[in-house]
Amino acid sequence: MPAPTPYLNFPGTCEEAFNFYKKTFAGDIGYIGRFKEMPPEYSVPADYGDKVMHVTLNVDGTPFLMGSDAPEGHGDPFNAGNNVHLSLNPASEAQARAWYDALREGGKVTMELTTTFWAKQFAMLRDRFGINWMISYGEPGGTG
Repeated sequence: MPAPTPYLNFPGTCEEAFNFYKKTFAGDIGYIGRFKEMPPEYSVPADYGDKVMHVTLNVDGTPFLMGSDAPEGHGDPFNAGNNVHLSLNPASEAQARAWYDALREGGKVTMELTTTFWAKQFAMLRDRFGINWMISYGEPGGTG
């Protein structure tokens, strides 16, 4: 099983931070998506259009860090210290569901396990120990 990837949230400074991490860790930006590229049913503040919806920093060809800017009203308010998630990539929908069900017990669900425009199954939650998790399985309409 692959190790979880740290997922970092920022108060509008994600691109600056990832350019710094790119230089620091001699990595490359594998993907960067903007909020303005999201389907219209996902609303974010107008001034967040050019902010980072998702970015992946690869080091030696492997995902090293992922991140996004965190618009107010989407998830918990940004506070330095609570802005880190561990991102899991299960091998199947069944594994995604099992991890989701186990981690949410006694915890707090931020986003139910559901299909999104970027994943076949995606969820965000905080477990009963206060650790933030993301579960992301497959591409929508794909097999994994």
